[in-house]
Amino acid sequence: MTDDVAARPLWQPSEARTAASTLTAFAQHLASRGMGPQRVSADRAGYQALHDWSVAQSEQFWPAFLEFSGLCVDRGVEVLDTGTGFSSARWFEDSRLNYAENLLQGAEDDEVLVARDETGARRSWTRGKLRDEVHRVAQALTGSGVVPGDVVAGLLPNAGEAVVAMLATAAIGATWTSMSPDFGVRAIVERIGQVRAKVLFATTAWLYAGKLTVITETLEAVIAQVDSLQTLVLVDDDVAPAIQRTGLQVFGWGEFVASGQAAAREFTRFPFTHPLFILYSSGTTGLPKAILHGAGGSLLQHVKEHRLHVDLRPGDRVAFFTTCGWMMWNWLVSALASGCTVVLYDGSPLHPGPQSLWELAESERLAMLGVSPRYLAAIERKGYRPRDHHALQGLRSLLSTGAPLTAAQFRYVYDAIGGDLHLASISGGTDILSCFLLGVPWLPVEAGELQAAGLGMDVAIFSDEGADLLEQRGELVCRRPFPSMPLGFVNDQGGLRFHQSYFARFPGVWHHGDYAIRKASGAFVIEGRSDAVLNPGGVRIGTAELYRVVEQFPEVLESLATAMKRDGDERLLLFLRLADGVVLDVGLERRIRQTIAQEASRRHVPWRIVAAPDLPRTYNGKLAETAVRKIMDGSTVENRDALANPEVLDWFIGFRASLPG
Repeated sequence: MTDDVAARPLWQPSEARTAASTLTAFAQHLASRGMGPQRVSADRAGYQALHDWSVAQSEQFWPAFLEFSGLCVDRGVEVLDTGTGFSSARWFEDSRLNYAENLLQGAEDDEVLVARDETGARRSWTRGKLRDEVHRVAQALTGSGVVPGDVVAGLLPNAGEAVVAMLATAAIGATWTSMSPDFGVRAIVERIGQVRAKVLFATTAWLYAGKLTVITETLEAVIAQVDSLQTLVLVDDDVAPAIQRTGLQVFGWGEFVASGQAAAREFTRFPFTHPLFILYSSGTTGLPKAILHGAGGSLLQHVKEHRLHVDLRPGDRVAFFTTCGWMMWNWLVSALASGCTVVLYDGSPLHPGPQSLWELAESERLAMLGVSPRYLAAIERKGYRPRDHHALQGLRSLLSTGAPLTAAQFRYVYDAIGGDLHLASISGGTDILSCFLLGVPWLPVEAGELQAAGLGMDVAIFSDEGADLLEQRGELVCRRPFPSMPLGFVNDQGGLRFHQSYFARFPGVWHHGDYAIRKASGAFVIEGRSDAVLNPGGVRIGTAELYRVVEQFPEVLESLATAMKRDGDERLLLFLRLADGVVLDVGLERRIRQTIAQEASRRHVPWRIVAAPDLPRTYNGKLAETAVRKIMDGSTVENRDALANPEVLDWFIGFRASLPG
């Protein structure tokens, strides 16, 4: 590859595409009202000018976008009340809306929801059918004693019933929280128990990679331990509701839906900051943080991201591979508010083979598909090239999140999937139920880079001393309030834990916990979680730096880097999950060490490289680096049930015990 070719962007939007984008329409909307920068061109300079204005004049930007969005909102006069500072800031406090109402607007006969699973089974809902079920379930919830502010929980597969139950909960002003059915008893109890859920929608079994797992015993244990539950709704209509407890109402899904009336009714509009969702951190110490998100801020951010950054348009069909336990599920479902058809997929994305999601994209005519770097790595290792097997001409956007997307993976996407495809690596998190860094439909795609900070998000990179950094690694922060900032944590007296989590490191500034670089171009590179940054010999090393090098090896499926204290310093450890049949022999280890030294630095070369049978991960699929670090430091991982595969920790404990000294 010549230097000239290597320097070219992987993708450049055409003039026709940028002209047709919703971002262009929004810039024109601002200009028609005498707002925004003086001149906005559909290029990097133009986006930077628009972004600079959106953060400098955030109290103009957010109302302007709210007007442009066409959302159903009773607007008040207040825009931003900063209270005692950033951590207590509230947006549009005298405005009112209903989240469900906004997701259910439009023509009755449009197909708006499709549910598919790994067997190929397909169900669909028109908007009229979806409205009818939401109204019925909302009335059934009210009949079960649910009032605004109560918590309704879901332990559900990624299927239509989850969307109906969530929207019904939002419709009556209750608060929705959900988990994937592969969670263990303790993980479920710690979540819905601490938020005092009143109703639980649940499945009795879940299917993954061709295996059906029955969880009736899990449900019985949860019911026995969560005394706040008053109603259980089992969504498997072919399963008799045999789970009982004194004072507990138990329904099948069909029975519960039928108990509500079908007559359409007006939606009650609640304050902009009314609680909508509770999501959970995936820490391994103490109870998970129960993060409370407001209806207005979540909806406004999602619609901004969908329309201005992903360029979703009415009629687009969109999917994201996710479970109901990950924030991307909430983010995906909000696309209904932009007139999109939401396509759900439940099960393994690799069953019966790597073609599953691409068959979905082709048959459902997807305009947007969301995946993770781990998934892309899996199909690349299998040698799968979707463009050779599927007609994907309608696919405009491919999103990736959950971990940093490597430069090599960017190149794989354009080689193996290709087309006029806007590949956007995005980054945010459960904490904000949205993104700090996103794609921009005006900008070229460069390998390994997140295109820009989102509009209205005053993102910067700070040194340890709080200085603004450019082209240097540091802490990702946000310097000004944004609408999707959480309302707080459940059971956090005085907001102490909330403040400690985000505002203690840099007073008056949101500290997100990601290690990143801001490029002179305005793009960003994510280096992984800053709490996983290693410090051998006093040199800060982001674990993502190692992963990008090591996971180029076809023999390596996955890697986890950590450190342990030895002789007053940190010693770097690299654990590898190897492909079937591969042995970590002297030759492979030598090649890995040499490549790390060449592509990273000699400081990055590990003290020990070890083959592990598996690597611990959270229910969201993220590597549990902190848990391994605690073990290597000789500490106990208190909350093993926060992990999807806690049994693997025993191997790491044994490895730690086997080390001399």
